[in-house]
Amino acid sequence: MYTIGTAGHVDHGKSTLVQALTGINPDRWEEEQRREMTIDLGFAWLTLPSQREISLIDVPGHERFIKNMLAGVGGLDAVLLIVAADEGIQPQTIEHRHIIDLLGIEHALVVLTKSDLVDPEWLELMAEEVRDGLAGTTLAAAPIVAVSARTGAGLDDLRQALDTLLDGIPPRSSTHQPPRLPVDRTFTIGGFGTVVTGTLLDGPLQLGAEVEILPGGLRGRVRGLQSHQSKREIALPGTRVAVNLSGIERSAIQRGDVLTLPNTLQPTTLLDVQLRLTSAAPPLRHNDPLDLFVGAAEVACHAALLDRETLSAGESGWVQLRLEQAIAVQRGDRCIVRRASPSQTIGGGVIIDAHPARHRRFRPAVVASLEALARGTPAELLAQALGAGQPLDWRGAIERSGLDPATAARALAECRNNGAIVVVSLASTVAAPGELETALPPATTVISAAGWTNLHHTILALLHEYHQRWPLRRGMGREELRSRLKLPARMFNDVAALARHAGWLVDDAASLHLPDHTPTPTPAQRRQVADLLAQWAAAASTPPGRELLDTLAPEVLAWIVESGQLVRVSGEVYFLPTTYQAMRAWVDAQLAGPEPLTLAAFRDAWGTTRKYAQAFLEHTDELKVTRRIGDVRVAAR
Repeated sequence: MYTIGTAGHVDHGKSTLVQALTGINPDRWEEEQRREMTIDLGFAWLTLPSQREISLIDVPGHERFIKNMLAGVGGLDAVLLIVAADEGIQPQTIEHRHIIDLLGIEHALVVLTKSDLVDPEWLELMAEEVRDGLAGTTLAAAPIVAVSARTGAGLDDLRQALDTLLDGIPPRSSTHQPPRLPVDRTFTIGGFGTVVTGTLLDGPLQLGAEVEILPGGLRGRVRGLQSHQSKREIALPGTRVAVNLSGIERSAIQRGDVLTLPNTLQPTTLLDVQLRLTSAAPPLRHNDPLDLFVGAAEVACHAALLDRETLSAGESGWVQLRLEQAIAVQRGDRCIVRRASPSQTIGGGVIIDAHPARHRRFRPAVVASLEALARGTPAELLAQALGAGQPLDWRGAIERSGLDPATAARALAECRNNGAIVVVSLASTVAAPGELETALPPATTVISAAGWTNLHHTILALLHEYHQRWPLRRGMGREELRSRLKLPARMFNDVAALARHAGWLVDDAASLHLPDHTPTPTPAQRRQVADLLAQWAAAASTPPGRELLDTLAPEVLAWIVESGQLVRVSGEVYFLPTTYQAMRAWVDAQLAGPEPLTLAAFRDAWGTTRKYAQAFLEHTDELKVTRRIGDVRVAAR
C-alpha cells in the first residue's frame, strides 16, 4: 500500500484532479464544497492499471491553511505537485516545494492541470518554467504530466505514470517495528464510538491489539480497522487506516497524537535536530520562537543553536528544539519549522536524538556526539542494521552494518548491555555481554529490541486469535505459526525456544499455545460428548461406526482424541482408553505366550468382528509393536 499526497497553490485544481482520478470528492465539509476551496485534509483512493491500490491525501493550497497541509504530508511515499498550466508557479507552489524538499520526499510527479485552457506551445513553456523552478530540490527529476480534469485528457497517462513511479519506491522497511500512527483526524460513529485516522508509519497494527495514545498515555483496544472503507484484520505500514477504539473517549485525543503499542515510545520535550534553512529564510537566532511540525503534530518551541549564534538562509546547523508540550517522535523522523509572525516556512531537518539531555552551547563534545550519531557509531550502525526489526543471522547483521567482525562484536556487547539488541539464543540469557559475542556462531539469530517486542506482540495476538477461533484445539501448528510470521525454520525455532524460556509460550512439539490456554468445550458440546461416550461404553469392543463421529464438529472430535477420551486406531475405528489398554495388554501377552497371534484369535478373544480386529492389529503394526507374517503376527522387535 502506498500513500501519495497532493501539493500546490490554491485553486490549481488539486481536489478536482483527485475527484477526476478516483470518483471521490475529497472536500468533506459543506463549507469546502460551497467555497470550492480545500480547508482541511481530504482523502480518496485509487486502483492503478497494475491493480496496486494507493491512498491519496488532498491538502489545502491556501496559505492560511498551511498548518493543515503539514499535518497530511508527514507519512507520504510520494507527492503530486500540482501546477495550473494557465498560471504557472505561484507563492504556495514555492512554499509547498520547500516543504517537500525539506522532508526529503524524492518520489514525485509534477502535474500540469487545466491543460485544455492553453495551447501546446504555452504548455511546453510552462513545463520548462516548472523544471527550472524545481532545480536543486528533491523534485528536480520528477516527470511532468499534463492533464485536464474537465476533458479527461492525460488522466490515463497520469495513472500509468503513477504506476511507473511506484515501481521506483522501495518497500517500507518498518513492517516489524511497533505500529506508529500519527493521528490526523478524530470523530465518533454512533454505536461504535471513537475513531482515529492517519497514515501508518510503522507496523503492523492488528485488530484487538492493546494500544496507547501518546503523549497522554491513554490505553485502549483496537475494536475495528478499516482502509478504503473495507474492514481489515491487520494494517501494514503505508496504509491509510481508520481505527475504531474502545476504552478512549474522542475528546481525549487530538490531531498530532500518536497511536502505538504500550511502552514502545516515550514522549519528549527536547529534540536534537540537524536543521537546514530554506534559501529564502530570514536568519535564525538563538532562542528564537518557532512552530514545529512533525508527523501530524504542531507544537511551539524555542531553537537553541548549539554551534553558532545565527543560522543563515541555506545553511545547516545543530539545533536543540525545546518544546512547550511533549510529543511522541523517534530518531530519524523529519520535521518542518515555521515562524508564526510573519507566517513562513523557514526550514526543516532530521531528528538525530529524540531523548537528549539539555545541552550547553558551544561544547565541542556535544557537537562531536551529534555528528557521530548522524554518521552512526558502531553500536548505532549495528542497531540501525536491525532497525526494521526483522531477524537476521549474525553474519547478515555484520554485512548490513558495514562493520568488521571485531568491531561488530564490541558493538553487539554494547547493544546487549543497553538492551537495544536481543540475541535469540538460550545461551545469550546466561552469557554476560562480551562473553558470547567473540565466538558467536554466524548463523545465530539476532533482532532489535523493538523488533523483539513487536514479534512478541504479534505472536501473542496470533495465538490469542487462534484460541478464540478454535477453543478446543491445544494450539496452533508450528508450521502454521512459522508461515504466518514469515520466518525461516531455523530463526523460528530460535524464536520459539527463547519465547518458551521466557515463559510466554508453551511448545508442545507439534503445536504452540499461550500458557493460560486450556481447551474448553461449551456446555452443549460437553453434553454431546457425554452422550457419545456413553454409547462407546455400552458397545465396548464393537464401538459405533464413523457415521456417529461425523455428527461432531471436527474440532470436537480432535479435542476428544487429544484429551484422551477416545483412542484413534484408524480413520473409521476409535476405542475407549480402557478398552484400548486392555487390548494392548492382551496383544503383549499373546506375543509372549505359546499361542500364535492371529486376527481370528483377537476377534474371538474380544467378541468383536473382523473389521475391528483388523483395524486394531494394523494399528499395532504401524506402532512397530507387531509384524505380520502371513496370517500370524509376531513381535516387531
